[in-house]
Amino acid sequence: MACRISELVLGCRDPEALARFWCEVLDFVVLDSEDNEYVEIGPREGFGGPQPTIVLSRRDEPEPGKARLHIDVNATDRDQDAELERLLELGARPADVGQTGEESWHVLADPEGNEFCLLKTRLGPL
Repeated sequence: MACRISELVLGCRDPEALARFWCEVLDFVVLDSEDNEYVEIGPREGFGGPQPTIVLSRRDEPEPGKARLHIDVNATDRDQDAELERLLELGARPADVGQTGEESWHVLADPEGNEFCLLKTRLGPL
């Protein structure tokens, strides 16, 4: 058996605020947290299920030379345009990373500027 992704770690200034944002975006819940240092969020079933959890770890400043995490999301219960509107209402904003405008996805940034993409393909809920 090969490895699979079990969790994603994202350094951020305010783990609690980003946890609220990503819980709303993904319909996740807070699974664990420790003294304002990190918040782990994931599906209601918890760690180890078909979806990875996300650990939002406090970092006051980005680490020089360290790659930033990139997350792709797919709508599950609406089309891409409706989901884009929902994400923007939650606090996401468009991000320019040099795309041409012909892409089938939208590049967005979360409230702390972490880029992620809203893909066109709609996935069924688990």
